[in-house]
Amino acid sequence: MSRGVTLYDSHCHLQDPAFDLDRDDLYRMAEDAGIAVIIPGYSLVSSDAAVGLAHRYRGAAAAVGVHPHEASEALTTDAQVRLGALLYDPKVVAVGEIGLDYYRDLSPRDTQREAFRRQLLWARAAGLPVSVHSRDAEADTLAILREVGHCEGVLHCFSGSDRFLDALLDIGFYISVAGPITFKNGEKLREQVKGVPRERILVETDAPYMAPHPHRGHKNRPEWVVYTAGMVADVLGEDRKKVFAELASNTRRLFWRLDMGAEGGDR
Repeated sequence: MSRGVTLYDSHCHLQDPAFDLDRDDLYRMAEDAGIAVIIPGYSLVSSDAAVGLAHRYRGAAAAVGVHPHEASEALTTDAQVRLGALLYDPKVVAVGEIGLDYYRDLSPRDTQREAFRRQLLWARAAGLPVSVHSRDAEADTLAILREVGHCEGVLHCFSGSDRFLDALLDIGFYISVAGPITFKNGEKLREQVKGVPRERILVETDAPYMAPHPHRGHKNRPEWVVYTAGMVADVLGEDRKKVFAELASNTRRLFWRLDMGAEGGDR
């Protein structure tokens, strides 16, 4: 999968209904630009869809998991069977998007915590990294990661405190940044990125959300990850080609199945 890849969009919800009318076109544009895509699930249905697209598109991979908004799904026998089987698909490179969301609180917090624990254990058993969502839940996110002891993963779309950032780095996590690093009010995030070890930075779109400047307010797309990566390079004061290569290498290091997951796909 790494041949011809300039950059990875490490978190793109390409299965989202927002892409139903232009999914193939947007994927083709990303592929033509040398961008490979990792498609995370957020429910049982969306995880199945992510894997289907990963097999359909040559440069795509999938993550499977249940988002905290749908946390109760992860506690069902159906989830254990269906997601458990998907974890061994060669196109699945991680368990995600999983974690905690105390901002919207769309699921009871105790249910969120148990779903997070359970999915971390599945990832540990399969030897896969995790893609973690954490919003207004820094202390519990760290506590559960330490409790389970599975600390191979990435905090996606990072927007947390300095203390949270330092703690994640201490336990070995990668940090993924998205469009907000390009925003006028993204100065704090830009400063935080300067303190992240170069080998631990990833970039993403979180498409169809969080479109970067100069496309803020529009439906995001995988090819626009170059704006985020470009800002990372600018923040680090380094040549963009060099930084893009480092970001791609970081992604392959964390999601180790990327180079094993076969080219596959129809495109």
